Amino acid sequence: MKKRELAAMIDHTILKATATEADVKRLCAEARENGFASVCVNPVHVALVSRELAGSKVRTCCVIGFPLGANASEIKAAEAEFAVSQGAEELDMVINVGALKAGDETRVRKDIAAVVDAVAGRTVKVIIETCYLSDDEKRAACRAAMEAKADFVKTSTGFGSGGAKIEDIKLMRETVGDTMKIKASGGIRSYADALAMVEAGADRIGASSGIAIIAAAE
Repeated sequence: MKKRELAAMIDHTILKATATEADVKRLCAEARENGFASVCVNPVHVALVSRELAGSKVRTCCVIGFPLGANASEIKAAEAEFAVSQGAEELDMVINVGALKAGDETRVRKDIAAVVDAVAGRTVKVIIETCYLSDDEKRAACRAAMEAKADFVKTSTGFGSGGAKIEDIKLMRETVGDTMKIKASGGIRSYADALAMVEAGADRIGASSGIAIIAAAE
């Protein structure tokens, strides 16, 4: 895969607690220069990213209910609405993992739908945090995301006990078919990692190592 093709699939990401405005601005400059899909940040940085990316094709992406997914649905929806008001075009929300582990698929679906409905017209990616789930639970999470009419299912926050795995991408693709897109995220640090995820069925890659990944693509 050519450098530009792969770059256009990468969400250039900075979610660490220590991220400064200077760090975020640098990420935005890199994203513009290399043609990344988006810059993904915490809500506090959305307005800055939106300004820095103005006039480019790079989208502003924001995480919601991050990283635990344990906020009330009303709070997630309000957070998403605020992010959109600040310029967010894509929202990566974390599911209620505890509800899923308890077998309450309806609650999970309603939680996702609250965000989808709050930001109608914006792209919503649903982080299911695969490292904590059985295969059956991963399928249930994907079903809930489909029923809630989200756009993507996403593997991981990068803050859990594990990240993206090839077998999870394949399982997610088998579950959602062509009805949704898939984002692989968490621990993807090399060109080989990224390419393997794409070949397994990922449409988007979330990574803080985007520059190193595309440099190797050359």
